Amino acid sequence: MTDTSFIENPERQALRKSVAALAANYGPEYYLERARAGGHTDELWREAGQLGFIGVNLPEEYGGGGAGMYELALVMEELSAGGCPLLMMVVSPAINGTIIAKFGTPEQRTRWVPGIADGSITMAFAITEPDAGSNSHRITTTARRDGSDWILSGQKVWISGVNQAQAVLVVGRTEDAKTGSLRPALFVVPTDASGFTFTKIPMELTMPESQFQVFIDEVRLPADALVGAEDAAIAQLFAGLNPERIMGAASAVGMGRLALDKACEYVKTRQVWKTPIGAHQGIAHPLAQNHIELELAKLMMQKASTLYDAGDDMGAAEAANMAKYAAGEASTRAVDQAVQSHGGNGLSQEYGIAAMLTASRLARIAPVSREMVLNFIAQSSLGLPRSY
Repeated sequence: MTDTSFIENPERQALRKSVAALAANYGPEYYLERARAGGHTDELWREAGQLGFIGVNLPEEYGGGGAGMYELALVMEELSAGGCPLLMMVVSPAINGTIIAKFGTPEQRTRWVPGIADGSITMAFAITEPDAGSNSHRITTTARRDGSDWILSGQKVWISGVNQAQAVLVVGRTEDAKTGSLRPALFVVPTDASGFTFTKIPMELTMPESQFQVFIDEVRLPADALVGAEDAAIAQLFAGLNPERIMGAASAVGMGRLALDKACEYVKTRQVWKTPIGAHQGIAHPLAQNHIELELAKLMMQKASTLYDAGDDMGAAEAANMAKYAAGEASTRAVDQAVQSHGGNGLSQEYGIAAMLTASRLARIAPVSREMVLNFIAQSSLGLPRSY
């Protein structure tokens, strides 16, 4: 029997069960306590790495699990559904690990991928800029040659987990020696490099990972800090952005599942008159709709993962963007309905749902906004004229 993206083989079912068990050992209480105290989920990250979950998608010869994006998304979904989403999984193994494993030199793969795979190295990703967002054509962070070294300067914003990372994969630009035009290039920058500084952005998100503004002031890098070839940067960049969208979808689907589970558990037992409130269609039907929407988003996420693992980059790009959009919408609505189903209890800390209200909005905004997803689908899938 041929595996399909919606009939999981025994290995994937076992992986899903194992990750769910790990998440249950920690739970949403652990996650929220760490977030509110300004701490990190280091114990969970370390154990997930030791169990092979963080690097499940990375090549076996570099310490990974040798599986694919499907399995990594599965890990993310189950951790999120267990109340312990690890944001840096979107960045370190999904974006950076993928890019370096595919395009890095043998020396770069040997240096970085094993640590990313087992979680002992966390690598952040820096693309967004104050005046460019994620538009790689407007990025102004620039690298110039100085002998065999690179000198990198620029500014980044909304960069996740820099304080937890040992290095950052920075999207910059280099000057073409022949034409003088700038083109994207990717550099691995150690977070302790001279001239590399970062400032925390105060957020209303209850999560252990923080967001930062990054300043890169004449940072000197060795020649081998450049990942892969200069002229392959666009292909390298998009090799990491499709996984980013898939992982964003996985996190959102998991969060929606958690919210729905909490809501169903509550309305089955909450009794105001003679029957549980879940017996009323005004309560039951919206939750049923949430379940349908989450399952549909999950199917698109599985399709995107399957296409990516099959090497269909263009097909995966369309599906990954659709999955990201669908999961963001489904998750936001599920969390909103879960809070409403709880009434006033939904806004208390005791029931652990209110914190998800702001977190669920993240899926509509990052790593790419729903409006930009709709632009992509309108132009690429429907062939409509560009609006920008």
